[in-house]
Amino acid sequence: MSVDRELDAAAITDPVLRRAYARCRALNAEHGRTYFLATRLLRREQRPAVHALYGFARWADDIVDEVHDGRTPAERAAQLSTVEGSLLAGLAAGRSDDPVIAAVVDTAGRYDIDHRHFVDFLASMRMDLTVAEYPTYADLARYVHGSAAVIGLQVLPVLGTSVPRAEAEPAAAALGVAFQLTNFLRDVGEDLDRGRVYLPADELAAFGVDRPMLEHARRTGRTDQRIRRALAHQVARARAVYRDAEPGIAMLAPRSRPCVGTAFRLYGRILDLIEEADHDVLSGRVVVSGGRRLAIALPALARSVLVRSA
Repeated sequence: MSVDRELDAAAITDPVLRRAYARCRALNAEHGRTYFLATRLLRREQRPAVHALYGFARWADDIVDEVHDGRTPAERAAQLSTVEGSLLAGLAAGRSDDPVIAAVVDTAGRYDIDHRHFVDFLASMRMDLTVAEYPTYADLARYVHGSAAVIGLQVLPVLGTSVPRAEAEPAAAALGVAFQLTNFLRDVGEDLDRGRVYLPADELAAFGVDRPMLEHARRTGRTDQRIRRALAHQVARARAVYRDAEPGIAMLAPRSRPCVGTAFRLYGRILDLIEEADHDVLSGRVVVSGGRRLAIALPALARSVLVRSA
């Protein structure tokens, strides 16, 4: 099986750890089609660590996002606190028996990942339990740091760099932010269904848009031109963050560039689709087709093979 070959390549032999990494890989494959496809372009020995980091993030995100499963916000907060306590204890001890956290703790130790990045991530997840909207972009940026920028910083040691790590960190953080801003734009309707708006209220107001207008458009499937203009402004910001992040691809170790370059292009394609839909993201969700994902990934796969054989 592919998962066994990856774990063997990474010299992960402990049965408990192998099960934990396999669980994280399954979470990645189930919930992150774009990310999972991109990870196929990494060396086998790199994949388990990326799956562990993404799988943990997905798990924590699901705790706060599954708002229709009957649990109260207090119950979800208690579960998140339990997860945080288990993670911090595992990081301090260098091991964990939890079926997901064990892989994260092992990855953090193998790649010397700063524990603060996990603390910041969980702080943003906790915000999702109480914060329903953000008055300004500065307010949103505090959330995005923990929910996205630190993910780029967690993954960077696994990818490796061709420059000192500190030099590559700003671009890695920016790429995490770019992906998150893209998700916000793609998922405006779904986030409204969960009671949240991740678009700065003051910037929406500059275009004559407020939350009730967004909710009406979601209910009726009719997008006002003011909403389209407000979303176009947000797309422009996301593209600017992608431009800030792009130089970081060349700072990565050569073996990791095809993977990150593919994710960069796939997520950028989502912005293209939003524009092609005239910024109508409230009546449906734009999705990069499987054929398009393959068309983008195949050239990167060829480059990846060349790098591995060099």
